[in-house]
Amino acid sequence: MKITDRKHLDQYRKEFLAHIDTQTKKVYVCGGTGCVAGGSMEIYDEFKKLIEEYGLRCDVSLDSDACQGSIGLKKSGCHGFCEMGPVLRIEPSKLFYLKVKPEDCREIVEKSIAGDEVVERLIYSRDGIQYPEQEEIPFYKHQTRMVLEDCGQIDAQSIKEYIAYGGYSSLEKCMFEMTQDEVIKVITDSNLRGRGGAGFPAGRKWSQVKSQKSPEKYVVCNGDEGDPGAFMDRSIMEGDPHKMLEGMMIAGYASGAKEGYIYVRAEYPLAVERLTMAIEQAREIGLLGKNILGADFDFDIHIVKGAGAFVCGEGSALTTSIEGNRGMPRVKPPRTVEHGLYGKPTLLNNVETFANVPIIIENGAEWYRSIGPEKSPGTKAFALTGNIVNTGLIEVPMGTTLRQVIYDIGGGIRGGKKFKAVQIGGPSGACLTEEHLDLPLDFDSLKKVGAMIGSGGLVVMDEDTCMVEVARFFMNFTQNESCGKCVPCREGTRRMLDILEKIVAGNGELSDLDILERLADTITATALCGLGKTAANPVQSTLKYFRDEYIEHIVDKKCRTGNCQALKTIYIDKDLCKGCSLCSKVCPVDAISGKIKEPYEIDAAKCIKCGACMEKCKFNAIKEG
Repeated sequence: MKITDRKHLDQYRKEFLAHIDTQTKKVYVCGGTGCVAGGSMEIYDEFKKLIEEYGLRCDVSLDSDACQGSIGLKKSGCHGFCEMGPVLRIEPSKLFYLKVKPEDCREIVEKSIAGDEVVERLIYSRDGIQYPEQEEIPFYKHQTRMVLEDCGQIDAQSIKEYIAYGGYSSLEKCMFEMTQDEVIKVITDSNLRGRGGAGFPAGRKWSQVKSQKSPEKYVVCNGDEGDPGAFMDRSIMEGDPHKMLEGMMIAGYASGAKEGYIYVRAEYPLAVERLTMAIEQAREIGLLGKNILGADFDFDIHIVKGAGAFVCGEGSALTTSIEGNRGMPRVKPPRTVEHGLYGKPTLLNNVETFANVPIIIENGAEWYRSIGPEKSPGTKAFALTGNIVNTGLIEVPMGTTLRQVIYDIGGGIRGGKKFKAVQIGGPSGACLTEEHLDLPLDFDSLKKVGAMIGSGGLVVMDEDTCMVEVARFFMNFTQNESCGKCVPCREGTRRMLDILEKIVAGNGELSDLDILERLADTITATALCGLGKTAANPVQSTLKYFRDEYIEHIVDKKCRTGNCQALKTIYIDKDLCKGCSLCSKVCPVDAISGKIKEPYEIDAAKCIKCGACMEKCKFNAIKEG
């Protein structure tokens, strides 16, 4: 099958949609990484077997001969509610089942697929209320899913289904109804800003690439999502790859590029697999390659697996890595738009940015600007993790407050504990506190308080989190990921890490805090690339908002949360100790001594704080303070 022109595309779209409409029910089994790891593909296989066993026709490929009156069984993308996986959705009933196991499949087929009953034990419930439909669950109800709308609601492996639901219509519109300048104007007027972290206006970047005189240009998609705990781009690449490809193709048409590259983390094998499949499908159908839709537009896309370095998320390091060289940032100017991949003008955006493009073209710039703040319109996907009731992938309008995200969507702090801080923006971000809960999540508001959206990681922390250790963790990550090219980042982050490790070990001095602040200022001002310039953000924010914890570690030699091992004190409560001697027998360093039937004592100088004695004590006489 080859789509040769615009009319042909419309014909196939109607045909594919008609095939889908003949399916009596559609079962979307989550095929995102989290659910796959939890056994969702075993569930998929079990469904296929059972559906056929019950005498029902099972259609897994949108085959016209098999669609009529069949059950559509599909591998969807990530639904977002990852901690509740494996999950599945049944249409048209909109039933949403959580924590499904292979042994549940027979009952689901019998009641909800062959019949119309609800398996109540598999639906979401909270505070005594049951939510059989996905959209009514509080986790989803307070979201606005645009980029992620189809993740979980279409077959992630089917170009036919993507086309049936309007896929590639935005590309078609651009190619036949709009000039290159008109496309760029729509993106510019929409105020779409790059979702990779910096928030640079996408339209301005597109215009700059188009204005370059070089006959050879490139479109590059940054899928090197390196922030710890972040998986927004991964979920788009796995769950709705064609939307991102369509955005790249529109960018190629608008800028005059004929070739695109997707730089994907090698640690994302499923994303690579789905993207490879999507590209092959698009080539086979004639939507990639020469004379797309019969027009004078050539464009093809290639995949490059990343080298595993966080620094390769930086534009110049990324393009250098694609070229087969060590990914290291270079001095600017020239910028990537002028001198990028293979020395040619390069339009570089991340996955989420490109995935927004077809939506904007379809609905218009004015519609897009109506969502969120004027200067940061649209939505943003976040990976919501940490000490919170509901973790997972969310999407909310820009300008949504932290309070709404944490409490309305996230369900509040796990275990009823007190909120302490949220780390936003990954290793380059900052820690925000209770005073920032009503702060709008947008590029400009966060910048004013020394934070950034980054790629979209949100790590929620409760009262039991040590903020000094948090700073040490992120500095350790950044220091390990430094490419070593510039001295401020290479040596400065090493020195900052040394000081932080000294503090959590109980050997800090008050003068260390001044040194940390001076180092932070110097690195920020003099580092070569964005990684170095933002490396000190977690330390600076924790020093600003949690300085008392640093002082407590240094002066009192105490960690109020008990997380810093070296600052723990283990002692025996003499009123509770029965003198049984079990603790002394398990101590690996002979730090416990005493007489039978008399209270024992711990030599603090010898104690390695392993906790073996606490586990052995039958009388709860050994305490930690």
